[in-house]
Amino acid sequence: MKYKMYDEMMEQPESLTKTFHSELSTMDEVSELVADADKVYLIGCGSSISTCYSVRDAIRMSSTNIDLEVYTGYEFFYNKKLQKDENTIAIFTSQSGETADTLASLRRANEYGIHTVSISNEPESSMIKEAKTPITTRCETETAILGTKTYITQLACLYQILFKASDYENKTELLAQLSEMPKILEKLLLLTEGENKALAEEFKDEDIFYCLGSGPNFGLAYKLAMTMLMEGAVKHACPEYSAEFRHGLIERAEKDVPIIFLKSDFESDEITQKAVEFSENLELKSIIYNLEDYADVDKLLSPFILVIPLEWFVYYLAHFNGEDPGATRHIGKVRY
Repeated sequence: MKYKMYDEMMEQPESLTKTFHSELSTMDEVSELVADADKVYLIGCGSSISTCYSVRDAIRMSSTNIDLEVYTGYEFFYNKKLQKDENTIAIFTSQSGETADTLASLRRANEYGIHTVSISNEPESSMIKEAKTPITTRCETETAILGTKTYITQLACLYQILFKASDYENKTELLAQLSEMPKILEKLLLLTEGENKALAEEFKDEDIFYCLGSGPNFGLAYKLAMTMLMEGAVKHACPEYSAEFRHGLIERAEKDVPIIFLKSDFESDEITQKAVEFSENLELKSIIYNLEDYADVDKLLSPFILVIPLEWFVYYLAHFNGEDPGATRHIGKVRY
């Protein structure tokens, strides 16, 4: 049986191609603004804040000229340190463009005279209409809750904007690889389904998964736990930075506990490897997704690559438990 999420996964390469074709010039304009700003705020919720976490950590690992802060919607709204007409850029991310938390913060930023940028998939949404500089991802409507094509296009927009403005010494090569990402994703979608379907069947009866990553992979670990496993596969899940393994989780690391590790040979993955080795010694059920097994790209692009096999894993994990990976029970009903 195919669910709607299947079609939306397969549409990721085309959505990314269309987004770059239509929005690249606007992204370049935002890059110029970022380069002249004293600080950049990134604001989002759920899957959208995971993209903010990934690009923030990628920039911090590679660049020195951009000061980034990440907030959830209402955290930014209640931030008392905002100043009128400060020389900052605020980039708001939302699939729907109507996320109440994020929209409230965008309006607050406008009141303070901060230059606002929105990245959303809905061209008629409030965030697209009210931001000073709107960027519309070209995914058409996405219905599955996990956010596949909207995630990949939103992440690409953030990488394009921020790395174009950065002083990263390898940014030319990184941006070139980013432009080739649709072709890379197309191959990965075909090559990684079978092995992750089998893996999902093996782990279908597990109730909780711990998800670990360092650097930009933490943002993906956050998405994996918070929106993919909990919302899509209806499994308990917890994300952590790899370095936090020995604080808390180490006391729950017992035989047969499943932990998903995301590795990309970052300098900080020295700690990830130590966590892997500790887990294997205790006979945990370690699931390791390693960038080098999937693509030869700049390590900072790791979330783009690793999300594809993870999508297949979660898709079939839901399927083998009789769940539609795109359906929800409560999301969309809660307003506060």
